[in-house]
Amino acid sequence: MRLRALLCTLLLTMMGRQLPAQPAPAANAQSLFERNCASCHAAQTSGAPDRATLAKMTPEAIYRALTSGPMRPQAAALAEPAKRSLAEYLTGATLKLSQFADAAQMPNRCSGDSHADANGAAWNGWGADASNTRFQNTQGAGLAAAQVPRLKLKWAFGFPGVSSVWGQPSVTGGRVYLGVDTGYVYSLDAAKGCVHWSYEAEAGVRTAITIARAGDRLAAFFGDMKTSVYAVDADTGKLIWKVRTEEHPTARLTGAPKFFEGRLYVPVASGEEGAGGNPKYPCCSFRGSVVALDAGTGKQIWKTYVIPEAPQPTTKTAEGVQHFGPAGGGVWSSPTIDPKLHVLYATTGDAYTEPASKNTDAIIAMDLDSGKIRWVAQGTANDVWLAGCPGKNPTGNCPANLGPDHDFSASPILKTLPDGHRILVAGQKSGNVWALDPDRNGAVVWKTALTSNTTEFGGKIIWGGAADDQAAYFGLGIGGIAAVQLKEGERKWFTPLQPSAAMARHAGQDGPLTAIPGVVFSGGWDGVLRALDASDGHVIWEFDTVREFDTANGIAAKGGSMGAAGPVIVDGTLFTGSGYIGVKNGMPGNVLLAFTAQ
Repeated sequence: MRLRALLCTLLLTMMGRQLPAQPAPAANAQSLFERNCASCHAAQTSGAPDRATLAKMTPEAIYRALTSGPMRPQAAALAEPAKRSLAEYLTGATLKLSQFADAAQMPNRCSGDSHADANGAAWNGWGADASNTRFQNTQGAGLAAAQVPRLKLKWAFGFPGVSSVWGQPSVTGGRVYLGVDTGYVYSLDAAKGCVHWSYEAEAGVRTAITIARAGDRLAAFFGDMKTSVYAVDADTGKLIWKVRTEEHPTARLTGAPKFFEGRLYVPVASGEEGAGGNPKYPCCSFRGSVVALDAGTGKQIWKTYVIPEAPQPTTKTAEGVQHFGPAGGGVWSSPTIDPKLHVLYATTGDAYTEPASKNTDAIIAMDLDSGKIRWVAQGTANDVWLAGCPGKNPTGNCPANLGPDHDFSASPILKTLPDGHRILVAGQKSGNVWALDPDRNGAVVWKTALTSNTTEFGGKIIWGGAADDQAAYFGLGIGGIAAVQLKEGERKWFTPLQPSAAMARHAGQDGPLTAIPGVVFSGGWDGVLRALDASDGHVIWEFDTVREFDTANGIAAKGGSMGAAGPVIVDGTLFTGSGYIGVKNGMPGNVLLAFTAQ
């Protein structure tokens, strides 16, 4: 495999994107990198981190992606020594595969007879509830707004060999569950940071963990970057079942499975829009989907593709590369459950082929029993986008009319207003926030722009907002937090949040927000965790995570950027992971932090 394609695949994989397989390289990593990879990592449109960012990653994370991660098929022709050499060359560090990644090798194993349960205060899964509000009430939070300025670090936990703390913490029954980019999932004690168990998945785990019943056992449900869904015993970490939800080679799971009435609803996304930018790739054939599984057995109940039509051969390029279509519509985030109408709501990404399906860049309602699509509300039509494509001189797979990349990548929020009316609130990468009426087949209630330009390239609202009874709150990739009044969509306030001069290249608030009564929390690309007053947006507390930490498990750890996962608050403790690379040259990190008011 040519090393250039291999490295682009690896780096795009960090954000869920990969390129197609190529022939295997020779052994000399340094010379091959210089000949074949520099142009890829210098290209602003490639989505690949630059060389300086590569050097900050761990060799373990790169090696895992090469050997058992989502790019394993592309690296299959590489000899084992070449994979090790590549991982060490890119990072300038020695690969240590036995560096205490397994909980059994850690010095801070939890003692005693405690057992996992789902009782008491919790933040379970992605959005804390079936409606994905990302709001924790006073009782569950155990933390009042007046206490937030007194938050201090209580303990830190280091993840061996990790560059990105992909997963968001889930907290139930006094335990914290979290997955990371090396594929390990950990169960920790919420009060002390000691470790109960670990489980090693086949690939990196980016989804939040969902704790629920798998038959007669309490299970931790999650998905990996090879589209496998796992149920492991929440008490012991032993595997109960594992199933593959999608066979497409570029598919991966980024959104958390949603549990409801004995079923898991699994969103399936893809990195094919990254692969499609390569003119030699036969573009494109992936379709986003939602898969319903029996939580007790893992048996598939139904699978609904966002684009109903199966892709077919269409045209060929001048070089003879076959085109396919229709394709696209990845489902990046956890579905939202509506028990009243017995439906789920999923948001979809852009199209990869022309013409774009009407189900892309959309909010879709699916019947919980059958998976049948009840209605679709599209935010941006004709949005066909592939990484690395020019807008004026398309070549190869590039569409004639390159779209603005205006995915809905965040979970929709279902809220009931004081007058009893319900709305479904969704932030789009365009910078628009939409409110739809779920009781009138997704009719638009209001639309509010949080940026002055909502037609240019996306990246404004990425991984989601939070909502209390009065407003919804969204972070912006261009920097800052905004509040939108729920009833009429009026923007209440906007607080610009710019990093220090030293962190100027790490601007933006792409990560999901979290709210408790009176307070909104956000983790930034600059590594700063902030709390804002929900009434007017002024900052009341902040903590810079970009530093080294003494950890409960004795592993060297540091913080970095915060992107795909958000902070959670349970029973008086604020938990956040720190370290994320993404496609914006984020700062790697490998730590989970726990704060309490002191």
